[in-house]
Amino acid sequence: MLTQVYSKTPVDRYKRYNVSMLQLSKSLVNKTVMSLRTETVIATVLSPIINPNNLKIEGFYCQDRFDNSTLVLLYQDIREVLPQGYVVNDHAVLSDPDELIRLKKVLDLNFNPIGKQVVTVTKQRVGKVSDYATETETMYIQKIYVAQSILKSFTGGSLSIDRTQVNEITPQKIIINELLKGNPATATAIAT
Repeated sequence: MLTQVYSKTPVDRYKRYNVSMLQLSKSLVNKTVMSLRTETVIATVLSPIINPNNLKIEGFYCQDRFDNSTLVLLYQDIREVLPQGYVVNDHAVLSDPDELIRLKKVLDLNFNPIGKQVVTVTKQRVGKVSDYATETETMYIQKIYVAQSILKSFTGGSLSIDRTQVNEITPQKIIINELLKGNPATATAIAT
C-alpha cells in the first residue's frame, strides 16, 4: 500500500518533496524563464503579482530577453519550478499586461505584503511584514513573517503568521486574529 502513495525511487521522492516546499519571497524573483521548446532562456522574473483577496501569486512580471519589454508569466503556464528558474512551453505563454483583462484589477492593485503594518482584529499593533513564504506547487502564500518593534523583539522574537490567521487585508495593513499569549510564534522557511 505504501508503494502506491510514495514514489519508488529516492529521486522521485526528492522531486516531490522539493516541489511542495515553502520558498521565501526573494527566492522567487531574479530567476530565469526557460522554454521547453527551444531549450533557451526567454525572460527573467522581476516581481510577483499577488492577489490580496486570497494571497495567491497569480503570476510574475518578467523582462523579455529579446526586446526588454515587461511581460506577464501566469502561474498556470509554469510547467515546472526549478532552483534555476521556471520552465514554460515556449515564449508564446508570456503576455502583455494590457491583454490580461481578467487580471486587470489585481494588476492595478500592485499588492506587495512586505512593509505592510500587521494588526490584530482588536487593533493591537504586531509589527510589519518582513517576508513571506510561498508553497510553490499552488503558489499560495502560506506564512507571513512579521518583524516586531525592538522592545517586542527582545521579549518575543519575530513572528510567523499562518495564512489561516489572516482576517482581512486592506491597502494599508493586514489584520490577523488575536495572538496567543505566552508562546511566541517563531518559524523558519527554507530558501532554495
